[in-house]
Amino acid sequence: MAPASNPASASASTGEPGVRARPATPDGRRPDARRVAADALVRIEADDAYANLALGPILDRSGLSARDRGLVTELVYGVTRMRRACDWLVDRFVTGSRPLDPSTRAALRIGAYQVAVLGQPVHAAVGTAVEAAPRRSRGLVNAVLRRVADAHPSPYPDLATELSYPDWIVDRLDADLGVDDARGALEAMNRAPAPNVRPDGYTQDRASTWVAEAVGAGPGERVLDLCAAPGGKATLLAGEGAYVVAADLGRAALVAGNASRTGTADRVGVVTADGRTPPFPPASFDRVLVDAPCSGLGVLHRRPDARWRVRPEAVDRLAAVQVDLVRAAADVVRPGGVLVVSVCTLTEAETIGVDAAVAAERPDLEPLPPPAGPWRPWGRGGLLLPQVEGTDGMALHRYRRG
Repeated sequence: MAPASNPASASASTGEPGVRARPATPDGRRPDARRVAADALVRIEADDAYANLALGPILDRSGLSARDRGLVTELVYGVTRMRRACDWLVDRFVTGSRPLDPSTRAALRIGAYQVAVLGQPVHAAVGTAVEAAPRRSRGLVNAVLRRVADAHPSPYPDLATELSYPDWIVDRLDADLGVDDARGALEAMNRAPAPNVRPDGYTQDRASTWVAEAVGAGPGERVLDLCAAPGGKATLLAGEGAYVVAADLGRAALVAGNASRTGTADRVGVVTADGRTPPFPPASFDRVLVDAPCSGLGVLHRRPDARWRVRPEAVDRLAAVQVDLVRAAADVVRPGGVLVVSVCTLTEAETIGVDAAVAAERPDLEPLPPPAGPWRPWGRGGLLLPQVEGTDGMALHRYRRG
């Protein structure tokens, strides 16, 4: 849902030609980064909105400087990631049976995040959070955050609370990766990702560029990207001289736009299609990439609210979809051609488990060696943990069709 418009956010003239004053908030105060962040957190939670989609329009209406907009982004994304830890820090010191109202809760989370995660001086962290709180609850926010600061650091009750993930994600990655690698991955995904900008101006994580490189497409080859949106891998493959058919069921227009912006539109043909029933003749492509929909448990640093949205049952459901996609993709690879399957998750079911189904169903698909480091062997494929190079977490399998 789009954030509701706020008539009070319209700019007012300062009386100087060409100068606009910062818009006032509903209570008449000038905008402040923490207050804007608190309002954004309330709106995102109330509307069940995606933080990355909702925050842009909120910032556009804020009248904040570029520096303050950056602070708002840090606070909103950081608090959203660390919500469970922040609530535990705060709730120990909240008395009474009535639940906190959303605005007060948001201010408390911001204060706890500034104290415990950002390590800001206590007077600044508490004071700015109090300013972001509703007037009616400023005394409570001040008292609670002072106690949070006095008690910090204190041991958390468990790893899931400390690292701020649902229990099931910690348990699943512990079981699939081992405790040490799981903890390293979870810690890495609590750090904001560093942007990686390609020479053509497209921003894409290095792990995704390495997946495209693993396809091994050369000039003149015909390549199918079966689940192409947003188009980063398709445009990178086209930039190497291949002709790419980029298929996607719901976001083909996004792929076309990115092909145009990267100057590869003449080598990227965009098709709206369900990857489970691709409308292509058998054996019609030299190489096929299946960058399959998955639980996304390798990119939780990039999607701050994803950890609270994905459900345990999604892992097995999406693994079944991935098997369907690989089954369909294998039919359109020519004999001697290459099929690459990648997912931005770390679960065994969506990686080794899918490959086990491929091995049982398609003995004509010969596994190829995984790429070298920073990838590590993972069954018959490769795994890239997010803590190794500070990238997205990825897994891939490569096959040659006999």
